[in-house]
Amino acid sequence: MEPKIAVLGGGAWGTALAAMLAGKRAALAVNNASLPPVILYCRRAEQAEELNTARQNRAFLPDIILPAAIRAVAAPAVLTKAEIILAALPAQAMRAGLQAVKAHIAPQAKLVLCSKGIERGSGKFMAQVARDILPQQVIAILSGPSFAVDVARGLPAAVTLAAETAAMAQDLAACISSPVFRCYASTDIIGVEIGGALKNVLALAAGMAAGCGLGASAQAALITRGFAELRRLCRAFGGREETMAGLAVLGDLVLTCSSPQSRNYAYGAALARGEDLTGRPLAEGVATAPVAAALCRKHRLEAPLIFMVAALLAGETTISAAVRQFFARPLKFED
Repeated sequence: MEPKIAVLGGGAWGTALAAMLAGKRAALAVNNASLPPVILYCRRAEQAEELNTARQNRAFLPDIILPAAIRAVAAPAVLTKAEIILAALPAQAMRAGLQAVKAHIAPQAKLVLCSKGIERGSGKFMAQVARDILPQQVIAILSGPSFAVDVARGLPAAVTLAAETAAMAQDLAACISSPVFRCYASTDIIGVEIGGALKNVLALAAGMAAGCGLGASAQAALITRGFAELRRLCRAFGGREETMAGLAVLGDLVLTCSSPQSRNYAYGAALARGEDLTGRPLAEGVATAPVAAALCRKHRLEAPLIFMVAALLAGETTISAAVRQFFARPLKFED
């Protein structure tokens, strides 16, 4: 029997996950008409109304017609009966979002965090933030190379689902996976989280390289050396080597650093071209970069690319100066 699943957050990623799950439910309903709808909790009632009537999320996924099996609701009490809740809130809004609905989350419900980032101020990853709010809840992480628009359209994608035990990770992966959305199980929560957060920062660097017209060779160098920095941070926090070589780290890094579909890549390119950044879609790497830089300094990790991105965003250097400094670093053995 399919579990009752709710998605928390009516942005692009939350809507895409709800569409994927609803598509799966629609296929199963051929033989079982009693399957419950996928609940999509939206903070604003007008957005829920639009999703239910127009079957569109015009603000975030304007070209996608959503499956009928999605039911958008603006009342948090709808979460009470959910057995699995996918929290797809922006990373910097995760704490406030969970705090607002915690009274409506059942103790036995499993909370799957689907956001990538590090909280400003606290320096905490999303699982740590969630444990502050819901310390007794089963918490898992969903992360990997996946654009919201691709998932919403039903295009194939593969991601990682990490939980504290192998049995829980496998159970949740089976519940969420669909014929076109494959979840690989893991117990490396921190490794998966670091990959999801840091690839956004490195995508900003890759976008800047593209926006400056540095060429594909320089971009490949930046991505590869950025991966080395990411691995150092993973190791410092106890992340596993197999995670770094998998979907949640290397896979997500390759996708995000190579396509203008990535908000972080597009933001970096626009910044390098000197474009007006007002009103651009959320690029989580902008908030994550200074926190990631602080973590690297705290652990005495060599992370020139992360430091460079943080300095650029803070207005402490220029792109041309940063590029010169990066390529003028002392020669060394590759690590």
